[in-house]
Amino acid sequence: MAIAIYIDTLIHSIHVATTTIQLTSKLKKTLESMKLHPRETYNDVLERILEDLSELNEETKRDIEQAVKEIEAGKFKTHEQVKAEMGF
Repeated sequence: MAIAIYIDTLIHSIHVATTTIQLTSKLKKTLESMKLHPRETYNDVLERILEDLSELNEETKRDIEQAVKEIEAGKFKTHEQVKAEMGF
């Protein structure tokens, strides 16, 4: 386990660029609250967020493609049809 941690640390240390960014206090608190553990870096938090967004975007694209196929196949109900079914 110690070797894996060392390798992970070494890999992440090789390509690190240091920069300063300005954050609002609210955003900094939000990032702080998203840490999985107190020593997690903001870089790690941001990487997780970006990875989640990337996955979400791909999932959303697939969902949209599926919805378009269903609409093209006539598998949908109009707003009026749903309202009538619900008694509005």
